Amino acid sequence: MLTGTERREAILDILKKNEGQVSGGALARQFSVSRQVIVQDIALLRAEGQPILSAARGYVLDRKEKSKLSRVFKVCHTPEQACEEMNLIVDCGGRIEDVFVYHRVYGIIRAAMHIRSRLDVKQYQEELSGGKSSPLSGITSGYHYHTVTADSEETLDIIQRELADHGFLAKLQDYEPVDFWSKRS
Repeated sequence: MLTGTERREAILDILKKNEGQVSGGALARQFSVSRQVIVQDIALLRAEGQPILSAARGYVLDRKEKSKLSRVFKVCHTPEQACEEMNLIVDCGGRIEDVFVYHRVYGIIRAAMHIRSRLDVKQYQEELSGGKSSPLSGITSGYHYHTVTADSEETLDIIQRELADHGFLAKLQDYEPVDFWSKRS
């Protein structure tokens, strides 16, 4: 019996190998789960950024989606500066894929964001201010990371310069496990 993570990896592998549509029913039978479990798996894969489309006869990967480059930025700011930081990133052509913190006790805690415009930033802020939730960065005194995607390394370089110029970039500490400054794609 596969774990949920293993099943989702297998589903993604099947979709990558098939040019045509793969039905939810066929996936459910193959993994001996209900179709609803497959629907939830597809939703989780999409939340991770997988370009899966729902079609008339099942699911298919969107092979037209342009591959994006990504870079992780460690930043620090007050809650009041969150919109300024996010708007700066999207105004430069970046997309904020996630936010995560590195906590000495709990390790990495991550949440998907998928913010690509000022409207997304505004909606995020409204959701946060409308409830009893607080930003994830609150548990680390404002320090957090964003995975940012863009169409080019030049765009990521511009975002990095702008974050530095506005005082948002933060220095890595000795206990942090990875050099998030390095470029990655």
